Amino acid sequence: MAITPADVIMMYLPLFHLFGFSDGALMSMVTGARQVLTETFDPTESLALVEQERATILHGFDTHFKELMEAHERSPRDVSSVRTGILATGMSSSVPIARKARKVLGRFLSGYGMSEFGVGASLSTLDSTEEQCTEASGFPASGYEIRVVDPETGREQPAGTPGEILVRSYMTMRGYYGKPDETAGVIDGDGWMHSGDMGVVRPDGHLRFMGRYKDMLKIGGENVDPMEVEAFLMTHSGINLAAVVSFPDARLAEVGVAFVKREPGRELTDAEVLAHCKGKIASFKIPRHVIFVDDFPMTSSGKIQKVKLREEALRRITPG
Repeated sequence: MAITPADVIMMYLPLFHLFGFSDGALMSMVTGARQVLTETFDPTESLALVEQERATILHGFDTHFKELMEAHERSPRDVSSVRTGILATGMSSSVPIARKARKVLGRFLSGYGMSEFGVGASLSTLDSTEEQCTEASGFPASGYEIRVVDPETGREQPAGTPGEILVRSYMTMRGYYGKPDETAGVIDGDGWMHSGDMGVVRPDGHLRFMGRYKDMLKIGGENVDPMEVEAFLMTHSGINLAAVVSFPDARLAEVGVAFVKREPGRELTDAEVLAHCKGKIASFKIPRHVIFVDDFPMTSSGKIQKVKLREEALRRITPG
């Protein structure tokens, strides 16, 4: 990202999370860049600070950038100082957000990582194409090896074929503290960390993160990527944000449940949401149930807590 002492990092990510700690606190130490810290993420406050402090670097997930752009539409600020940052993308639902963010805020890069092996296992660069920065998750970084394998057989997948992402590097953790069995379950004898993430290595060598395997739906024997469905749902003008999770079903094993946050001031029924899908996506991908929410349960780092949504669906829906 070519960060120098002239840069100003706008940091609203929690510093106990690796993303904020590595690309915030440690980045300031190794580059001399100034850092603007906030107690929590407030998009309106953050944009005001970007304008006031002439911040040049912004980081975050798609949910952060979506809220920043919505706040900017409500009350425009001078964000011309923003130069770059990491907007982790690759998932179907994040691509349109990443494309818009590059137009509204800055020339953001994409990346992939996790606490177990470092925040930047793969990263795009300032001279990567817009497509690579919005539809992929970066190129393997120096010191990292990345493979995508068939999770059943362990065989390496050819370029363009999805599988489980494996990572090996100098940054790989020694293990989960006090949990040797869990550690052995994710780090194999050759030092490869089995991420539990689905991804694909593209023909251009870039990795694309597609989602967590545990979040994938198996509907009547068909694999369904919830992020693909979420991305389609959010093409409806009345939908602000959507999240799709699984729900047990006697006939199909499981079906999809869509949690939907409406755009402010918009009236929307579950029948309208389902009608939006019919004839546009495969019938087995269409959610069986729609639940409207005012907000989503979020992790401190800005990700939707789908495990809580699955629990909420079980509470609110009577199995058919």
